[in-house]
Amino acid sequence: MNSHAPAPAAPVLMASDLDRTLIYSAASLGLAMPDAEAPRLLCVEVYQSGPLSYLTETAAALLAELAGRSVLVPTTTRTREQYGRIRLPGPPPRYAICANGGHLLVDGESDPGWHARVRRALDADCASLAEVRARLTATADPAWLLKERVAEDLFAYLVVDRAELPEAWVKELADWAGPRGWTVSLQGRKIYAVPRPLTKSAAVAEVARRTGAGHVLAAGDSLLDADLLLAADTGWRPGHGELAELGWSAPHITALPERGVAAGERILREALLHTGRG
Repeated sequence: MNSHAPAPAAPVLMASDLDRTLIYSAASLGLAMPDAEAPRLLCVEVYQSGPLSYLTETAAALLAELAGRSVLVPTTTRTREQYGRIRLPGPPPRYAICANGGHLLVDGESDPGWHARVRRALDADCASLAEVRARLTATADPAWLLKERVAEDLFAYLVVDRAELPEAWVKELADWAGPRGWTVSLQGRKIYAVPRPLTKSAAVAEVARRTGAGHVLAAGDSLLDADLLLAADTGWRPGHGELAELGWSAPHITALPERGVAAGERILREALLHTGRG
């Protein structure tokens, strides 16, 4: 045995938000070009027998390559059930993060130890879900409220008519929620109220610990991705979304000019460069 053999290189971990970062609904594709020049699309999610989410065929090939060169960790606010509808190109990721960090999936199953740890943090550090949900339902106006939902018994969100939603209402909710340990995020037609200890970054740090990752990459477009991006070594945000609207960035985060599916392709190309491609 050669005792001087070099140790294997630590893997690169790529933690990416899904919706409006890697995958896109028909309404969020952002195809600002003539139809004849639009890229070919691959459907990666079907819901109620209809296609729901897409990425470009180019992005699909890049994503499959990235999955082979890194520890690819889908990192989403979606519930486990909602995440289960997605079929990404390439091998199924060993790890995935759902419910904004509330569930760490290992080979498709929620890690009970991680979930118990999250529950303890929520019980100790912030107002209850019941209190926040009561505030949402008491102050939301039926003129613009379409649905009210609780996700995994961890956080709440509203589906709204954006054209009728007063901007002041979201700010007032955020001002009320902040001192109670909750974060408010407006993403498309959804308003999320999420407890501050429930973070994507904490779950990604646990995956990095388990895999021995030497460099963490991240991508995301919403306020709920800010902690993930800040905790990464290198990251990207698209030219659309909540963070772009706020002008948010950080020294190690690249604010991309691309919007829609073009941003998804650019993120994957950039991530591959950090895995030693080329």
